[in-house]
Amino acid sequence: LLRNPAQLAALRADPALTDRAVEELLRYLSVAKQFYRVALEDVELGGHTITAGTMVILAYHAANRDPDRFSDPHLLDLRRDEGGHLAFGHGVHQCLGQQLARVEMRVAFPALLNRFPTLRLAVPAEEVVLRPEIADIHGVKSLPVTWDV
Repeated sequence: LLRNPAQLAALRADPALTDRAVEELLRYLSVAKQFYRVALEDVELGGHTITAGTMVILAYHAANRDPDRFSDPHLLDLRRDEGGHLAFGHGVHQCLGQQLARVEMRVAFPALLNRFPTLRLAVPAEEVVLRPEIADIHGVKSLPVTWDV
C-alpha cells in the first residue's frame, strides 16, 4: 500500500473497502511463494498428463496473477471483486490460520491508518530489502517508515 498512494488514499477515505483490500492484498502479494506436491494419480491438466508420482511445483504467486483468472492481474485494485485467490492454498492443504490472518489484517489496517494518517516509506521503495529469493515465504527484512507528528 505504501508503494501505491492512490490505493492507500482510497482505503483511508473509505474504510468499508477493508475487506476487499485484505483479499486483494493477499492476491497481489502472496506470502507463500510455492509448494511441492506429488500427484497421487494421473491427472489431465491443460492438455498435458501429469502421471502419478510426478512432483509438481505449485506457484501460488503466479496463479494469483493469472490473466485468465484475474483482469489486470498485475494491478493492485482494492475495489476488485474477483475472489478466488490461492494465497492460503486450496483444499486439504489450505492454511488453518487463514481466518485469523484475515481478522488481524481487517483490524490492523484501519487502526494503523487512523493512528498514523501520514504513514509513508522512509526510503525509496527500491531500497526496501526483501527476504532471500530462496525463502519459501515472501516478505521484507525490514520496513523503514515515517510519519508526521
